[in-house]
Amino acid sequence: MSNIKPSLVITSTSNQRIKDIVKLRQRSHRDQKGCLLVEGYREVKRALDNNYKPNTIITCPELFMGEHEGKLIERSVAAGAEYISCSVPVFMKISARDRPDGLILIGPQIRNTLDTISLPENALVVVAESIEKPGNLGTILRSADAAGASAVFVCDKCTDVQNPNVVRASIGTLFSVPVVDCSSESAIEFLRTRGFTILAATPHAEKFYSDYELTGPTAVVVGSEQYGLSDKWLEAEGAAKVRIPMLGQCDSLNVASATTILLFEVVRQRVKADPSLVPPIHEHEHTSYHTASSD
Repeated sequence: MSNIKPSLVITSTSNQRIKDIVKLRQRSHRDQKGCLLVEGYREVKRALDNNYKPNTIITCPELFMGEHEGKLIERSVAAGAEYISCSVPVFMKISARDRPDGLILIGPQIRNTLDTISLPENALVVVAESIEKPGNLGTILRSADAAGASAVFVCDKCTDVQNPNVVRASIGTLFSVPVVDCSSESAIEFLRTRGFTILAATPHAEKFYSDYELTGPTAVVVGSEQYGLSDKWLEAEGAAKVRIPMLGQCDSLNVASATTILLFEVVRQRVKADPSLVPPIHEHEHTSYHTASSD
């Protein structure tokens, strides 16, 4: 537990401040206030680890599941956040989870543009066009982080990047991978002028994704769950249309699963060319390949 005392303690579910926080689940209200909700220990920690500056931290100590929440409170307050503590009924009202762990951050929305983003040499970029489900977009972000991607371009968006379910499904990697909201046309021009290999994923392609050399600047491009990539990408100058070999009755994969497969072909090729890219595994670190919790 932290020795810092909250500036406000709320025990009533009818408190106006709590009602305003609940409204932040709605996209229109989030956009109006310019706010982002971050819930959960891992998500909060990753946000702070990546220098996110929250406006508010809301806690319910009775729901804490470990011994390190106090450190996150101290780090949030040090970053300028107001510290609010509340009762279990109040926290349950503002939480979007079935089993909340007593931590929520409220802070500014994440906004990057093609003009402000900086990419390294031989960058790996993920382009997600018209993704409809927050869970899929969050999982794409998580895979992008694991693959060492330099950015994720969200094109012609159907899902709000600031959606709390995106933050949740990404396990907070929304804060570790720069996310750019842009049009497909502007993304195509950006990648084309910088010499990127554009892998446009479609089940109708003749070539496999592994047929290309991907150690240079590479963009992995995936489309909507229902319709796949638009003709903007499939007909883009220099785009390499690729497919994943399918041996069963299904002719396509979940878009997040397909993205992960494509990304780790890039990783395979790059690690083969330079094994030092993979950091050493230390004894105190435990790597998990489990998917995100459904809570």
